[in-house]
Amino acid sequence: MVGRSPAAEVIWARPERAGRGPKPAFGRADIAAAAVRIADSEGLDGVSMRKVAAELGCGTMSLYNYVPRKEDLYELMFDLVSGEYDLSAEPSGDWRADLLALAHQGRAMMHRHTWMPALMSPVYGFSPHALAYLEYTLSCLDSFDARFGEKMELIAMINGVITTYVANEIATAERGRSLPWSEQQEHEARTRYLAGQISTGRYPRMAAGFAEDSGPIDLEGVFDRALGRVLDSFER
Repeated sequence: MVGRSPAAEVIWARPERAGRGPKPAFGRADIAAAAVRIADSEGLDGVSMRKVAAELGCGTMSLYNYVPRKEDLYELMFDLVSGEYDLSAEPSGDWRADLLALAHQGRAMMHRHTWMPALMSPVYGFSPHALAYLEYTLSCLDSFDARFGEKMELIAMINGVITTYVANEIATAERGRSLPWSEQQEHEARTRYLAGQISTGRYPRMAAGFAEDSGPIDLEGVFDRALGRVLDSFER
């Protein structure tokens, strides 16, 4: 006979620890902090229930009393890091400026925890700290005349830009660290190759473009302009 599927549940609706017994030596925050330390050091793939249990000094099976699934562990990690947003200041009334400030906080947070872009999903968007962030962001949009659904679309698009941009920055940095030569040598070699290809005359538009602006690229400016264009598309 086919067994029944487990009932759907959210870890935040569960008690801190299932079962009876003495007062636990640690809680969800301790588990999340241990997992985040491992992820910061070894990446998300390095996180396992066994390693978290070893970090806490407990048995792997006992950890399942607190965190039934690895997906729940990811949700705890996401929530802990989401708590790094500074939401103490009152919104200024300038919703564009407030969203840009939050975006820069998010970008810095993802660089501190380079595994975070992989967990940026609506699935993990309903933890306590994530809800606090969402409520604060909506309060920044009080002066923005739009329906709730449109405000949520704007927040999602901003977070999408941040996640995509940072993921590319992280991937570029990781590739640079894996090279058998310096990043400067890599850049010079690729620049020489590109210049040789442009000089063939097969790419006239690219040749004209590089003659107009040969760089270097202002990555900070590109980030702000990308966000600005999203905001422009929503502004009345």
